[in-house]
Amino acid sequence: MAQTLSGTLVESLRTRIVNGDIAPGEKLPSEPRLATEHGVSRTVVREAIARLNLEGLVHTRRGSGSYALTPPADDADGAPPLARSLADRLALVEYRLALEAEAAALAATRRTPAQLAALADRLDSLASSDGHPATAMQHDFAFHRLVAEAAGNRFLLEALDRLGPQMIAMPRGRLDRHDGGRFTAVVQEHRAVLAALESQDPLAAAAAMRVHLAGSRRRLLDESGTTTTDSPRPS
Repeated sequence: MAQTLSGTLVESLRTRIVNGDIAPGEKLPSEPRLATEHGVSRTVVREAIARLNLEGLVHTRRGSGSYALTPPADDADGAPPLARSLADRLALVEYRLALEAEAAALAATRRTPAQLAALADRLDSLASSDGHPATAMQHDFAFHRLVAEAAGNRFLLEALDRLGPQMIAMPRGRLDRHDGGRFTAVVQEHRAVLAALESQDPLAAAAAMRVHLAGSRRRLLDESGTTTTDSPRPS
């Protein structure tokens, strides 16, 4: 019976995470709250959370709680497939390198003062969101979207919009308190992109975006415990 109750709770939470009702990086309701809401014991809740951890949908941080990760999901309505594995995420970074390096180069020559101001504001919001990974992910995506918008090419912008915020990975490492300077590095990489756009230097802008996305790739590999020599090939 407990297994049936646990399975029902897993399905409920899985649906909420995949549908985005619980956003990547957002903390799940507490054990007591879930137990009350679903009319189950806390043991059942713990079993359900453990299963979601194994599925890679949730990361439980001792003493803090459980947090949603970027979920896999079925393709729908012509949307691009979400990254389902490390190989998928690495392939997504490769795609973003091709797309966003060019977008940054174009943005360096086409950006307006208003767009620069919007990018600076968004970067400040990102820098202020340390410790709030769900909020940081939204600001991160918004910054990249603003760069694509400043490029003045609707096809580049539409490509980014089709990816959506899920292109910003929410692996376990982004949820850890002591991330070894990971968040600081991400912010600094964004600052380099903005500086190149302010200087109207397309080569520097493309290079800064490549450095940032190469850093994203390295962080993904570090998170998975995979080295560059044995990293999986995208299929």
